[in-house]
Amino acid sequence: MHFLCTSAELGEGQSRGFTSENTELLGVRRQGRVYLYRNRCPHRGIALNWQPDQFLDSSASLITCARHGALFLIENGECVAGPCEGDALEALDCHEDSQGIWLTD
Repeated sequence: MHFLCTSAELGEGQSRGFTSENTELLGVRRQGRVYLYRNRCPHRGIALNWQPDQFLDSSASLITCARHGALFLIENGECVAGPCEGDALEALDCHEDSQGIWLTD
């Protein structure tokens, strides 16, 4: 397992970027649960964000690709609008305990 951050560092309705073993990741907390994805748009294989830790749309209800406007469901990474509709972000397993949030192998 690889430590990403403390639980307090990823608040409800927030997103955050991480790097683990040279892999760019993004995490989102929604309804108390943490969702973790590889930070790579399925459309062009590039990072989703322009600004650090900015992965959500203005309503904080969808993950968005800042470059192409694609929108993804937080709960499963499925693209529901944009050039990669029907594709999905690559989900990664994570675990949260009293120490914080961990990427699991």
